[in-house]
Amino acid sequence: MSILAQVTYEATSKAESQAIAAAGQAGIAYGLATLGPGIGIGYLVGQSVQAMARQPEAAGMVRTTMFLGIAFTEALALIGFVVFILLKFV
Repeated sequence: MSILAQVTYEATSKAESQAIAAAGQAGIAYGLATLGPGIGIGYLVGQSVQAMARQPEAAGMVRTTMFLGIAFTEALALIGFVVFILLKFV
């Protein structure tokens, strides 16, 4: 194998390993970014069900507030997804 071929192979191999490492790091970042919203939504829904069980007449108001909370919490997961895409492709 010529020296030029060896240098080209080493550069390609190094670039590929850096790309794989960056993809892995982006995946870990997205996984951690979804951890908080997942816990938040679970807690929010649990507390809402408990509130509806205690006061069934307030179920409509509690449900509306629950869906607003879910929407705001889910926005955090979407921000994490955007950061994942930026880390992966930029």
